[in-house]
Formats: sequence, structure tokens, C-alpha cells
Amino acid sequence: MQARLTDDGIDVVVCFKPEHSFYITGFSPIIYSQPMIAILTPNHEPIMLVHALRDEHSRSSSWVRDIRLFGAWGDKKTAGADWQTALTSILHELGVADKKIGVEEEFISITCRRQLEDMLPKAEFVDVSQLIERCRLTKDPDEVLHARVAARIADVGMEAAIAALREGGTERDVCVTAMHEMNKFWAGRYPNVEVCDFGSFEGGVHNGLWVWALSGPRTFLNCDNPTQRRPLRGETVSLLSWTVANGMHAEIERTVAIGPLPDVSKRALDIILEIREEVDELMKPGTPWRDLFEKTRERLESLGYGTHTPGRIGHSIGLGAHERASIDAKSRLVLEPGMIVTLEPHIRIPSVCQTQISDTVLITDTGREYLTIATGGYIEI
Repeated sequence: MQARLTDDGIDVVVCFKPEHSFYITGFSPIIYSQPMIAILTPNHEPIMLVHALRDEHSRSSSWVRDIRLFGAWGDKKTAGADWQTALTSILHELGVADKKIGVEEEFISITCRRQLEDMLPKAEFVDVSQLIERCRLTKDPDEVLHARVAARIADVGMEAAIAALREGGTERDVCVTAMHEMNKFWAGRYPNVEVCDFGSFEGGVHNGLWVWALSGPRTFLNCDNPTQRRPLRGETVSLLSWTVANGMHAEIERTVAIGPLPDVSKRALDIILEIREEVDELMKPGTPWRDLFEKTRERLESLGYGTHTPGRIGHSIGLGAHERASIDAKSRLVLEPGMIVTLEPHIRIPSVCQTQISDTVLITDTGREYLTIATGGYIEI
């Protein structure tokens, strides 16, 4: 990121988005009523600015040595009564208060942007949202390690969900059972791994190990809360297992047939499984993301599903469960070693048929590695 700042002539970046602050500092407050701000210049170690209440937590979690406080809490020594005062002081100290300052225009509120402009009237503000997202695309070895852990937990959740379906459980039974098994596996196998997700001003996420199930006509809802509905024979069930480990996400999704399916549903599943195999051959360094999408579109059109081509067939995954970059017709990205993406071409015809199959895939020096490896292919119970 520092190299990119230098290349773009940006003197400092001020990050408010939790994922970006974590990327720079290694600290996630989980829940917060005041912003946690990461400050980075091209040639200075990161500075972290947190509310005084977060002092102990930030110092125990972050790799950043320069941690400043704001606000009032007991006898804590702070750099200002509020974040605006403290941040202004830090930027003046760094000599960048009147220079080019990068902010996340896609995240900060209009109110926050106006506050920054009032605080720093001589500064030039530029949007660095895409710059940071581009840096996040290629994962470091430690990020890959954490993604592997997240994928392993996700696999456990998926296998447990399929087993619960075999027992005849409702959507809610399946999810409760699968999340219970994931949490047991996490607690016993990875005692030093955190599974908290990134929160907001209005809520925290202490546990990001999630499974949800949607059956029959509810498969078209994509992300609704599981109900007490019990899948019927001849229906499909969408199972989605999403996890996070030390900030890095993984996902695995499967479509399960409850007994033999109607021909229209079985054909859609068979076609998607065939397309996945063909697209998989292109999953290697040097392949444009767009080629993966175009391969899917060509095959869907040749088989009579052209009007149902999805808007994308995957996305980058990492600090975000859905990072900005999509595998679609507009993408100008090229697969590089260290990228982690999902592979999820679908056929979705409302009230007719729906497929939901996804894996988390690491691009390696010579090809690709599936980080999620739970039961795949055509699954009928």
C-alpha cells in the first residue's frame, strides 16, 4: 500500500472502514461507538487512533506500535477530546495536514467527509477506495493461512448440514446442527483463532461461523433466515456455509436434491457442474477474469440458458466475504498467484429451478487450489 501511495502521489491515507483499518493495523474492535482510524503515509509506520475505551484491546491485538487515544475514559491520556481534534493533531505532526489525503469515499458518510474538509481546509482529498481494494486482492502468506482455516471450518459446517438433511431436519434444524458442529470444531482444533467478523457503529459480530438453508421455493430468496420448513421430496435445498478466521473469509455452497428431481431441475444442475469443470481449466495465473465469465456465458447460451446468464460467476474473497472485484463481463483483472476467489456459476430461473454451488479457490504459481473440499458434485439424499 505504501508503494501504491508513492506511485499515486498521495501523502497520507486515513482509513475508517473496519476491514481497511484491520488490514493496516491487525486490530478489529468488533463493535464500536466511535471510529477506529488507521493512518498511513508512504514512509512512516502506521498510526492507529482509537477511543480510550479500546486502549487495552487495541494494544493486545495490533502489530502497530504507535497507538494514540481520543475521548475521555478514566485517567487515560488522550490526544484530543474527540477523534477530529486528535486526527488533526496527528496529521499536522506528520506534516501532511495541507497535502493530498486519501479517504474511502465509498465508505465514509457525507457528514464525515464534511467534517474532514472543515478540519483540514487546505488539504486535497482523493478517493483511495479502489487503491486499497486492489492491494487486498493479492493475499500475503499469513492471509492464505487464515483462509485455509476458515475453509476447513466451512467444510465441517457443510458436511454437518448435509448429514442433518439426511436425518429429515427442517431448515432451522440443519443450520443449528451445522453451526454447532462448526463451533465445536473451531473451539477444539483452533484455540488461538478468532472468528469475530467486522462490526459497525450499531452492532458487533463476535461469531462469524454461519450456515443457512433454503428449501424448495425459498431457494430463490438467496439469503433469508432459515425457517421450520421441512424440505419435500423432489425439491432442492441450497446450503451455504460462510466462515471467518482471523479476519479472512471462506465460503462453500451446495445444492442438495431431496430424492429424484424433476427433469428441469436435474438438467440445470448437471449443466452447471459441467460448466464448472470447463471453467476450472482456466483457473490459473494469466487468465483474465472476464474469460471465466465469457466461457460460462457461451456454454449457457449454447444450451438454451442464455437469457438466464448471471451477472457474475464469482468474486474476490478475503477480509470481506464479498470483496469488490467480481468475475463478470466488465472485469479488467487478470488472475495472479495469491488471489482468492469464489467459483459460482449459476442457473436461476424463478419458480422453475435454481442452482447454488460455490467454492473458495486460491490461485497458485502454477494453477489453482480448492480451499473448500467438502462433498461436491451431484448430491441426492
